[in-house]
Amino acid sequence: MDSPLLYDCSLITGASSGLGEEFACQLAPHCRRLVLVARREEELGLLRDQLQGEHSGLKVEIVNADLTSAEAREELIAIVKEHDWAPSLLVNNAGMGDYGEFVTGDWEKMEQMLSLNVIALTHLTHGFLPDMIQSGHGAVLNVSSLASLLPIPDFAVYAASKSYVTSFSEALRLELIDHEIPVLTVCPGPVHTGFGEIAGREGSLEESPAREWFFVSKEEVVLEALLALQREQPRSYPGLKVSLIATALATMPPGILRYFMRNRPRAVPEEGD
Repeated sequence: MDSPLLYDCSLITGASSGLGEEFACQLAPHCRRLVLVARREEELGLLRDQLQGEHSGLKVEIVNADLTSAEAREELIAIVKEHDWAPSLLVNNAGMGDYGEFVTGDWEKMEQMLSLNVIALTHLTHGFLPDMIQSGHGAVLNVSSLASLLPIPDFAVYAASKSYVTSFSEALRLELIDHEIPVLTVCPGPVHTGFGEIAGREGSLEESPAREWFFVSKEEVVLEALLALQREQPRSYPGLKVSLIATALATMPPGILRYFMRNRPRAVPEEGD
């Protein structure tokens, strides 16, 4: 990084794998304490042992929690406050997707996705932000998606949930300017994290090989995000190709955008195929 980045405590959700794990690895040299939150306790324990072994003096706390549950979120907020682990950096990374037609989707999965992508992110921000304001120090990093800029058939609820994250983060950033607490929205394109396997449904078509052209490594996504946070930028679109696409989408007339979305490859084959 350009210069040392130091946070007393960073709390990262969805930290057991993917971008969350990478945020933990890249933040570890720049923190006194990490609080790692995820459902997979065994993976969290292994990551804790690895990071504490690599970084002398670093304290890593793990919290096994299903953030789709309001009770689990309340318990997490209470544990953090009880143990004086108030984060000076909150990384709202936990999220899930659902790839397929809205009408054939499983409601329970979609409800869990909304609970995690929208409600959990908002709830944790609301829970931890007052302490940041009181201390006069803090930052919030919300992981959204390039999909937040698009109405995407077969990704309708996921893209809409990420649109919420992007809009909420932008508004929150404006509210917190006087408190000097930066809020960064990270909008990655495709990343190899295992997200696609969880989001996919049985019988869905495999994604186009051309999509591989847009992939950015999780290491690059996290590094660019942390540099953008240092610079107090409002958004990060990691990777040159993704950044160029975001710029093009911002200037594209709605009618043309709808045309491209209507004619993109679909998640399910047409009848008769």
